[in-house]
Amino acid sequence: MRFIMMTVLIDVVSIGLIIPVLPALVGHFTGSRPQQAFWYGATTFTFSLANFFASPILGGLSDRYGRRPVLLVGFGALVVSFLLTALATNLWMLIAVRFFSGAMQSNASVANAYVADISAPEQRAKRFGLLGAMFGVGFILGPVMGGLLGAVSPQLPFFAAAALSLINLFYGYWVLPESLPRERRVPFARGVFNPFASLYDLSQLKGVGLLVSVICLHALAQFILYTTWVLYTTFRFDWGPAQNGWSLFAVGVMAALVQGLLLGPLLKRYSPQRLAMAGLVSSTLSYVAWGASTQGWMMIAVVVVNLLGFTVTAAIQSIISNAADATSQGRTLGAVSALNSLMAVLAPVVGAPLLAMVSHLPRTDWRVGAPMYFCAALQAASLLLARIHFKGIRRARLSAAAGVSTA
Repeated sequence: MRFIMMTVLIDVVSIGLIIPVLPALVGHFTGSRPQQAFWYGATTFTFSLANFFASPILGGLSDRYGRRPVLLVGFGALVVSFLLTALATNLWMLIAVRFFSGAMQSNASVANAYVADISAPEQRAKRFGLLGAMFGVGFILGPVMGGLLGAVSPQLPFFAAAALSLINLFYGYWVLPESLPRERRVPFARGVFNPFASLYDLSQLKGVGLLVSVICLHALAQFILYTTWVLYTTFRFDWGPAQNGWSLFAVGVMAALVQGLLLGPLLKRYSPQRLAMAGLVSSTLSYVAWGASTQGWMMIAVVVVNLLGFTVTAAIQSIISNAADATSQGRTLGAVSALNSLMAVLAPVVGAPLLAMVSHLPRTDWRVGAPMYFCAALQAASLLLARIHFKGIRRARLSAAAGVSTA
């Protein structure tokens, strides 16, 4: 866990560096706010589309050849991607580079499979939480550094991110051990070339069912938030890279606090199912509050209050990971990653037009919060589906227990 947590930390810091400045970089190639929102959405769309098709393939490759080589390829690809992004001279070059980066960035799903390899089923929720905490720490450091460097030059954070990714490549090569023994590796199946087939396989796992829809709606809301946050706060509160970097710092602090420190004690008292439900309630209310916020400090206050919202991903991932066998963790969690990537494909298609539609309104107009209100509706729908799913699972278990008792 120490090795993979350090790997993920360095990786997320390098990615977090670019978040506050990528919209500004797109803005250099556009002439108005609606154009900036549209082309930023297009840039995010191409990254996510490539990641959607590539994630199951890379997950399948990690089941066949091991986690370590696939992670190393991802780190190397990030180095190239960040350098080319910094050197982009027009919008089309930027979009092409983001497409390449999305196709090669397998780090999250393979890191989750790595944790599943080395963890007993009862440990996975807590360890996925520790991995989530590293994402949180990465988002404490990365966006703040990116915001400060971006205030000097929009290209500077990309060069810094490339340097960190290169460090991670060397660290992974010399230090990171392989987690998947040869006897648990399986042949590379042609079916992984079809991401929709992997999603179908995911939905057929016993105990998953409607959770696929829960993941979809929850992830779509999250990715709309991610793709619109910087532009939303810029339009509504006139924030720059530094303020956006500090706001993402707050997100990272809360993610690290909840997933690194609080998740373990919470799991001793509550099941992953109950935590997922409570987290979805908290997330729904938080999106409503973000949309209604009229001052920048309110956005940060909602981040702090939304403690349980940071438990949802780890809780659901542990349920799905426990439903898969030991030889298919890479493909299963690759399918989860592909599902998230599919929602990331849809997010800019939905979020960017919503933001563009209200970008001309006065900052105090309640309609400016339209992207956040839409996300709240998505979270409420995922909450309803999760409730239906977990009640169905409980009924099935009670029926099975009654049948055994009768027999």
